[in-house]
Amino acid sequence: NLEEAGRHLLFLRPRRFGKSLLLSMLENYYDVGRQAEFEAIFGGLAIGKEPTPLHNRYFILKWDFSCVNPRGGVERIERSLFNHVNASIEAFARRYSGFLEDEITVTYEDPFISWKSLLSVVSQTPYKLYLLIDEYDNFANEVMMGAYGQYATYRDLVQQDGPMKTLFKGVKAATAGEGLERIFITGVSPIVMSDITSGYNIAKDIHFDPVFHDLCGFTEGEIETTLEEIVQESGVQKERVGEALSMMRSYYNGYRFAPERAEKVYNPTLALYFFDQVVRQGRYPRKMLDANLAPDETKLEYLGRAASGRQAILDLVQRNDPLEVTEIVDRFKLEEMLESNEQDNEFIGSFLYYFGMLTQGEESGNPLKLPLVIPNLVIRGLYVERI
Repeated sequence: NLEEAGRHLLFLRPRRFGKSLLLSMLENYYDVGRQAEFEAIFGGLAIGKEPTPLHNRYFILKWDFSCVNPRGGVERIERSLFNHVNASIEAFARRYSGFLEDEITVTYEDPFISWKSLLSVVSQTPYKLYLLIDEYDNFANEVMMGAYGQYATYRDLVQQDGPMKTLFKGVKAATAGEGLERIFITGVSPIVMSDITSGYNIAKDIHFDPVFHDLCGFTEGEIETTLEEIVQESGVQKERVGEALSMMRSYYNGYRFAPERAEKVYNPTLALYFFDQVVRQGRYPRKMLDANLAPDETKLEYLGRAASGRQAILDLVQRNDPLEVTEIVDRFKLEEMLESNEQDNEFIGSFLYYFGMLTQGEESGNPLKLPLVIPNLVIRGLYVERI
């Protein structure tokens, strides 16, 4: 399980794949302030019937970096980041006031003073801190791959003494006996983590671990069960379950995050969109793509700026051939992205994989090659529109 996997974990999945819901589950499970709610939330589940000793044993601090405004220069982005950190600490102080002996001092001019104050106050209690960071790379990716490609601003954020790197240095330091016991970070790609690695080199990557292959996303069995329940409640003909499942398999299925796992997983945002349309409209959606996923087209546009990237996209759609790589690169930096004209399939395939535009295919005849394929018709449609 996640507790045994390590104390400082990094979990990557494409956008809209249920990562925020996963963090919400962890928050509710480990929060010392939600002990009275544990039975109501988890009682009917296997983890509620046999909970681990650590349930409801932590103070939870949560940062959501999608709340950070990526527009403007580095000073403006830094202020938005620091305001978010301070606001989270302020909310923490209010939530746990009944557990804390002293007050946490929030210093808006310097969030690192606020951070130190929080750690000091927490150290006076019998509990440890669990830090949850959602979409750790969200605003940095927007800066780097947005419409204007603010590469210099991105470098200032993540390198040398930039605010992003400095913040993660403070997080790392707090794990050395200052009361921060566990960290769970979600994001889309390892690019930002690679660029701040000297500031935060303690994260254990679990996104390729076959044990956590379906930690986010729906299996086909879960999809089928849900469709059967919808049919039962709505009075739709039972024969439609197989038809609906076949349609969802074509349009939405296809993600594999570990070659050892045969069963693929469905994008949960697309699946829930389909369910909602069937329940509310009594029919299949006329448009199979949820608009929430459309913004990822900007990543295709970013890759398409490089000649090698444009050719890779053309080959994938027109020839329907898998993109073969030796491995999916687990760390690559900004400089490697900027030099993408000279990059081979390793970079292009890894980039498209992390952003959900490719996924791991069936093993080929060459055991030294990993084929990457377009996961489903929805993603293929995004490619066609890009061309």
